[in-house]
Amino acid sequence: MSFKRSLGVPGVLFLTLSATTPASSVFVIVPEMLHEAGSGALVAMLLAAIVCVATAYVYAELSSAFPVAGGEYVMVGRTLGPLAGFVMLAVNLVNNLLFPAVIGLGLSDVLSGILPGLPVIPTAVAMVAVSTLAGVLHIRLNAWITGVFLVIELLALATIVMLGVAEPVRSLFTAPLTAVGAGLAPASPVSIGLATTAAIFALNGYGLAVYFGEEMHEASARIARVVLVAAALTIIVEVIPLAAAIAGAPYLHRLFTEADPFGWFARTRGGDWVADALAVAVALAILNAAIAGILAYARFFYSTGRDAIWGKALDPWVTNIHPRLGSPWIATLAVGAVSCAACFVPLRLLLVLSGAGIAVTYLGIALAAMVGRRTGATAHADYCMPWFPIAPLVTIAALLLVFWASWLDTDTGRPGLIATAAQMALAAVYYLLVLRRRGEWVIFGGEAASAGQPRGRAEQGDESGRGAELQPSP
Repeated sequence: MSFKRSLGVPGVLFLTLSATTPASSVFVIVPEMLHEAGSGALVAMLLAAIVCVATAYVYAELSSAFPVAGGEYVMVGRTLGPLAGFVMLAVNLVNNLLFPAVIGLGLSDVLSGILPGLPVIPTAVAMVAVSTLAGVLHIRLNAWITGVFLVIELLALATIVMLGVAEPVRSLFTAPLTAVGAGLAPASPVSIGLATTAAIFALNGYGLAVYFGEEMHEASARIARVVLVAAALTIIVEVIPLAAAIAGAPYLHRLFTEADPFGWFARTRGGDWVADALAVAVALAILNAAIAGILAYARFFYSTGRDAIWGKALDPWVTNIHPRLGSPWIATLAVGAVSCAACFVPLRLLLVLSGAGIAVTYLGIALAAMVGRRTGATAHADYCMPWFPIAPLVTIAALLLVFWASWLDTDTGRPGLIATAAQMALAAVYYLLVLRRRGEWVIFGGEAASAGQPRGRAEQGDESGRGAELQPSP
């Protein structure tokens, strides 16, 4: 049984923006940028926006070519080969299963101002469990649920903007400053560079639209629009509140050093009730991100079963779609169960295990776009990025900065690179010694098969959505 197409552009856009969770990024990731680079965080965000646009063009073309629930590993496998695809699958698997736990473990901190003493792990487990149960529901209902939460999230960011614009105290067109001791000093290029790496992650998420491609009407023709609009809106709703807070903060040093700078800003400018309301809105944004994330990751997990990763005993369970709700309900419950278990793992270890995954994913799709153009593997796509190959080259250049900055960070960055490299090595060994020996691994290509993409033997045998099979090598 395959997915039914029930989503239009608005529904996929709601789900994608919810997974991108701009409010959570502003309230959780941007504060670290302010601590690192002060008002240079705004410069870092603008630099990251350039990378975001470039990578969005890459995602848009590849999503149009392969609008399949497997996402990036399908893009990479269809262009760079099955070994590269399986390595990408392994990296995505770790990141996708850990993401709900990572954001869940920060929920109690967000609510600490109005509900002090919330236990960290039980709160995270409860949030992931609720998100999982919501994820089993019909995708159209979830699109509306996440859409409502997204409106609340955007209202929270609009509040920050209004508080800053209502009483600006400085111009943004001045040299960036950062906190040094009890005073301010010019922000260094190194600090802005390190903040840029964080900003790239803060803007990440627009590519998750592809996970819903098999439930979208005319996905090949329309999904690129969702990716590009999601990227543009993410930039707008994250950059403007940051700029407003910098312009309107009564004391820059406090803004740069507070643990919760936007909460402090809201409390200073709007009073306690505004700050408390924003905390609730951010908590809802985290819940919304978990719901949208589990929806996306369950479809990714479904795709791995369709591509015969788990063996004949488990693959039918992973690919089971509820006859009434139309959701991959067993895959959804499995993702939720693993994510709940991950809530008991120390947060630092979770960050290490997933630290470099996004950067490796970006690198993989940038290479996939370039090779796909050269070989014609993406020639059937309804959308082609303009000014090729500028976008993938910009992405690759930015990733060199990310890898360099991560290596300098001996706390989590360097261990994250090592952990991701280990995941990739283990995946390659498993593919070569186990999966490849079982036969030829053919990755399901979805609409590519009916749009001129050469089809593997497995797809020729079944067009209904079964996907890849392991065929004996000749």
